[in-house]
Amino acid sequence: MKSTFKKLLPFAFVGILSGATTVGVQQYLSHNSNNVDESYFTKSTNASFVGMNTANVGDDFVKASKTTVPAVVTIKNYQNRASSRASDQDLFDFFFGDPFGGKGQQRQKQQQQQQTPENIPSGLGSGVIISPDGYIISNNHVVAGANKLEVVLSNKKSYIATLVGTDPNTDISLLKIEEKGLPFLNFANSDNVEVGQWVLAVGNPLGLNSTVTAGIISAKGRGIGILSGQGKATNPIESFIQTDAAINPGNSGGALVNVNGDLIGINSAISSTNGYYQGYGFAVPANLARKIIEDIKKFGIVQRGFLGVNSLDLSNDQQVAFYNREKKTNIKTGSGVYITGLPDNSGAQDAGMKVGDIITKIDGANITDFADLSIAIGSKRPGDKVQVTYSRNGKETTSTVTLKDQKGGTSTRTKADLTVTEKIGAEFQSLDDRTKAYYGLNSGIVAKNVIEGSEMAKAGIVDNYIITDINGKPVNSQKDVESILNKFSGTVQIKYMDDYGRNYTRGFKMP
Repeated sequence: MKSTFKKLLPFAFVGILSGATTVGVQQYLSHNSNNVDESYFTKSTNASFVGMNTANVGDDFVKASKTTVPAVVTIKNYQNRASSRASDQDLFDFFFGDPFGGKGQQRQKQQQQQQTPENIPSGLGSGVIISPDGYIISNNHVVAGANKLEVVLSNKKSYIATLVGTDPNTDISLLKIEEKGLPFLNFANSDNVEVGQWVLAVGNPLGLNSTVTAGIISAKGRGIGILSGQGKATNPIESFIQTDAAINPGNSGGALVNVNGDLIGINSAISSTNGYYQGYGFAVPANLARKIIEDIKKFGIVQRGFLGVNSLDLSNDQQVAFYNREKKTNIKTGSGVYITGLPDNSGAQDAGMKVGDIITKIDGANITDFADLSIAIGSKRPGDKVQVTYSRNGKETTSTVTLKDQKGGTSTRTKADLTVTEKIGAEFQSLDDRTKAYYGLNSGIVAKNVIEGSEMAKAGIVDNYIITDINGKPVNSQKDVESILNKFSGTVQIKYMDDYGRNYTRGFKMP
């Protein structure tokens, strides 16, 4: 026993010495505080750990993840990229010249003849199953230009999907796979979400399947100009939910859910200086997304109501300053949307609204900027009535406005009601004689406002391409297009010329 005590005695001595040293140092530092930089440290008698109910939040995240992951899918976009490779080379040659000493055109022809392997997708994105019978919501840009869409579930089962419809104005698309009993997510009321609320983003970023990230809602009603800025949307609706949950390329079309696992948004975009996550992600609100897919399922097309005003966002300092310079006015920045014009026969004009009125509320909800107005009206259909509150000379007035479509109608339409140009997704302008002579053409029209994902876009036609023949008949006006394709069913053959004077023959099935 004594021998054991003697062995332990040195260790005890070391422990006592260590403790004494520590106390001594503390005492020394307390008496020599002038020698210590305490700027990073503070003392408090009531200090405590930050309480965040981490155990409960963790449990919520686990439950929400288990609910969400099985309902989020990978979407593989397959398309013929031969033409895109040629276009990429055109762009390279434009800036740097032909680096192959005149052999560039020959090399391009060889590239165009090469077929992209059918088993290699051109792009990857995400989607969300919203019904047990296989309806899937995603982004328009995830499915754009696809010849084939493959859907892969979280359990690795694979299906070829049918594209039911798309809407570039909201960046929403609807797909369908043939299966039953699938896991799906319920839509939440996105109007009720709050800034600071916990959310999860679920998708397939950077090829990493079934990835869950957590964050909060950073802001609501964000307009970031991405839909109009990319030239894909003719009447964009941007009122995004902003989140700091990590979102990266591949997350597009995935789910933004609350801690109950309910769908509050479709992840669509990021704001970044390098193309990857920097803390700013944006999702289409669930209420707007649900309205779009309901329209596509019921009518085959999106039903869009318009207030019928040209407007200026008073909250945007740059827009207001630019307008004042252009129009020699002195409009003040502030809250609301200033009416700069009213087309004839618009709903707003019918209701007595005038240029100079400032829209402040729609159906009692405050309108602080254009994003608020965009979603308040964009989520309505032709024929819907809204209560518009506006300020005129400092006095507020509320009027009932009946929304109309772009053609002035107040009724819903189906695909059967569409014009030929609406069905194929483009408008056309007659080609002037000078351009015809330059290219040696006897006929031709110029494609305008080609809608992404439309039949014309799938055929490889973009704005300013020249179309010379449709179904073997020369075309010189939009009326010619309507005449040739009206009541036509079957495969449409189109001959067209690109910006470089190269001729193509393509086709599509008349919708």
